[in-house]
Amino acid sequence: MVSARTPETRWVTRCIPFFLAGCAGLATYTVVKRICVDFLIATRHQHGAAAAFLALYFAFFLLTFATYLRLFIVIQTDPGVTPLGPKALEQKEKVKSCSRRQRDLEACGRYEARPDDNPDSPGLELFYTKNVFVCETDGRPRWCSSCCNWKLDRVHHCSEIERCVRKMDHYCPWVGGIVAETSFKFFVQFTFHTTLYCSIVIAACAFALQAQVRGSAGIDGVVIGVLAVACVFGIFTFTMTATSVRSILVNLTTVDHLKAKSAVHQLAVRVPLGTPPGPKYNVITYPLPKPPATAGAPGARGSAEPLSARDQLASRTYAIVRTEKGENPWDLGVWRNWTSVMGRRPWDWFLPIRASPRYESTESFYEMGPVYKKLRARFGLPALDDDAAGEKGGGRRDQGGRGREEEPGSNGEKNQ
Repeated sequence: MVSARTPETRWVTRCIPFFLAGCAGLATYTVVKRICVDFLIATRHQHGAAAAFLALYFAFFLLTFATYLRLFIVIQTDPGVTPLGPKALEQKEKVKSCSRRQRDLEACGRYEARPDDNPDSPGLELFYTKNVFVCETDGRPRWCSSCCNWKLDRVHHCSEIERCVRKMDHYCPWVGGIVAETSFKFFVQFTFHTTLYCSIVIAACAFALQAQVRGSAGIDGVVIGVLAVACVFGIFTFTMTATSVRSILVNLTTVDHLKAKSAVHQLAVRVPLGTPPGPKYNVITYPLPKPPATAGAPGARGSAEPLSARDQLASRTYAIVRTEKGENPWDLGVWRNWTSVMGRRPWDWFLPIRASPRYESTESFYEMGPVYKKLRARFGLPALDDDAAGEKGGGRRDQGGRGREEEPGSNGEKNQ
């Protein structure tokens, strides 16, 4: 479980479920008791209208409750955070051991925020098992100075929980925490069903108020209050649903949308081993060379340490290229973008049963669209040999939401 950084946010997040439960309880009392039973059945004898409202109300209520419960549990148990690096874990233990009066960076010590220069840095090898990954100008993966670890593709550091998160969308206290790769599907389902739930509450309240105005019965103030609250929540959740669906269709998160038009992605694209730099790109070969061994007096340098037989077999060369502004390498097209999050089965789009499909491939961390092939052609990158090319197409999406082979460190975050 990963909690918010500030006490205020933590308390708000803990209190909101009780507030929502209170709103749902008031809506249930108003629609079922005051509108359907007391007014439509007992006063106006409109049994058909009462039955219709009751059936629709409880259908949407159960769907809303089920999606919220699944969303809340996933956020608490598998929020999609990536593991902390060794230095961050060490610092975390130092902070725990410090007294409250000493709990500051100077008293508890600092950890190095700069990237790890060790060629055998933990987690680095995972990147050069792929044919393409997001990198910095020097060809190394992006580094998180807070988590002290290499950032996988489409990972964003959330300042609210102080952790790196896979496909982070936003922090939402209304649903208990961070909405990201593991929970985004359920978030969309929750906002969609809540919109329908609020719609039936609005319809029932409006129907009762209209009948009360036309008849001799006085206007029910409780019904007016519930109508106002349902309108507020309905508009809010409808907006969130529309925004989330738009994000799915273009394969971007809310964080991505903030800089989508100006974003430029730098990628390390695999080329045949030993490919020299080209006029449009530089190259880097993994595993990275180990620093030269020192000999004699301090400061003297010897020859570079040779690669082991294992490292020689794992050696790969990558060209460092950049996309144009606004190009999204992960845009697969509307239908494939949709199914990559919501699944292929129509009932999975509405029921909170299966998690989002999990992509597995030696090609990349996340499936890439036409932009990847365009980049290879645009920069004139040489094609891989047949054996390397045969690794392509190995990607698959597991409709159960979990792959057969979990990436190292991809789900160990729950114990961090």
